[in-house]
Amino acid sequence: MILGHTTRKNFTQNPKNDILSGLTVALALVPEAVAFAFVAGVDPLVGLYGAFMMGIITALFGGRPGMISGATGAMAVVMVHLIKKGNEVGLTLDIPIENLGLQWLFITLLIVGGIQILSGVLKLGKFVRLIPHPVMMGFVNGLAIVIFLSQLGLFKENINGEKVFMSGTPLLIMLGLVVLTMGIMFGLPKLTKKIPAALTAIIVVAAITILGKLDVSTVGSFITDGGGKGLQGGLPSFQDQIFGLFSTLDGHFLSVILPTAFILAAVGLIESLMTLNLIDEMTETRGNGNRECIAQGGANILNGLFGGMGGCAMIGQSIINVDSGGRGRLSGAVAAIALLCFVLFGAPLIEQIPIAALVGVMFMVVIGTFAWSSFRIIRKIPLSDAIVLIAVSAITVWKDLAVAVIAGVIISALVFAWKNATMIRARKRMQEDGTKTYEIWGPLFFGSIQNFNSKFDVKNDPDKVEIDFVESRVSDHSALEAIFNLVNKYEAEGKSITLKHLSKDCKVLLRKASPKFEEVIIEDIDDPRYHLAANPEKFTKPLSEYKI
Repeated sequence: MILGHTTRKNFTQNPKNDILSGLTVALALVPEAVAFAFVAGVDPLVGLYGAFMMGIITALFGGRPGMISGATGAMAVVMVHLIKKGNEVGLTLDIPIENLGLQWLFITLLIVGGIQILSGVLKLGKFVRLIPHPVMMGFVNGLAIVIFLSQLGLFKENINGEKVFMSGTPLLIMLGLVVLTMGIMFGLPKLTKKIPAALTAIIVVAAITILGKLDVSTVGSFITDGGGKGLQGGLPSFQDQIFGLFSTLDGHFLSVILPTAFILAAVGLIESLMTLNLIDEMTETRGNGNRECIAQGGANILNGLFGGMGGCAMIGQSIINVDSGGRGRLSGAVAAIALLCFVLFGAPLIEQIPIAALVGVMFMVVIGTFAWSSFRIIRKIPLSDAIVLIAVSAITVWKDLAVAVIAGVIISALVFAWKNATMIRARKRMQEDGTKTYEIWGPLFFGSIQNFNSKFDVKNDPDKVEIDFVESRVSDHSALEAIFNLVNKYEAEGKSITLKHLSKDCKVLLRKASPKFEEVIIEDIDDPRYHLAANPEKFTKPLSEYKI
């Protein structure tokens, strides 16, 4: 009964809000999917089918109710190189295959999906928790800037086959409609929250342009200007020839397909898990990262089989959904199904929606996404965190999300290692029997072993030396090697050395390294017991009784 209640609660808490927010998201998905299809160099319908399949699978089976997935720019940028390479190879082969690069993409998506599912099965999704907060803030700031910059391209018009920025009256009309959309989205929630502000704004602006017969850029003109033929299409078909295409890979599987698959899988999972974390914070709930990995993988495999361009979670549309009241799986399912219905039945109406209305919606997303508090705290946080925040934002704009997040985590890890390397301390005291005791404080790991070694005076120490690790944690193989070498130095000088309060795992490893540690290590009932906070059932007595 509890499981059933939880499942129903995740599917929808408020059907009206979920349905209306899903329709709003579906409208915003159309130009995004089309634009990213153009970036990847594929037909708009491939992008729209990809958004539908990603959306429906992740909505029903993903780890974060209310999160929206679809075709994304981060993955499209990687796809374009694969497609170009495939088309180049196709020109050299004497086989009747049109657009071989696109067929290669479908094959690659099968591998991408397998990698992502394996990541979920191996529970790698939990590692997103290792991403520091400055990296998260840099991620949302950089992504907000990327979304803003991507909308600027929609202020261009087609003149004599060339895209140029608008000017004069067309620009003023475009700006006016954008501002009107943003004004409705800002003001309507102050009057009532029963109607999704974004959907209302789109309908109002569309009605003004249609009834006023304004000459503005619409979804339909946007597609045709980009070289597409329109939204109208049929259901995606199963790619039954896909497995036969493996013969066209020849020597390109290891050099092109497999590396691209790993990059796409990494980009998709990082963006999806980061978006999941962000929506968790916004809704004060917690999603399941491993389940999301599996759902993303399944959706990408479906895309490969049925001819979609694949994708991952979309932060902009996810925020639109949450802000519009979409909290359950129903909202994502409605968005995906509505998107497919637009393609199959509602293309003539959707093509009349002015681009300005959708730009206004995305500008409000930018305002809501950007972490404005970063300006307030930038001078109050440690310099290293400020550098990470700015660096991740800049790299997200300059390169892509995956590179930015990886770079931010590496920088944060190096800073953490450097700080902890300087924390090692040794308090020295002489016992009544003439034994010199070194009480070690701080973590002992690869970064701190140099400082650790400098604390000892092997030649001038007395014949008996004791090293107490009760306030220290031996963390890695480098630390074990440092202890091993130190013991050898003292024994080479003919001196006796003993080790106290080592953790259980450390003692096991040292004894495996050499039998002599049986005599060097002192067993003590007060030895520290280290346990992970994630496994509280391992504690058998009150925490106050543990010396950690």
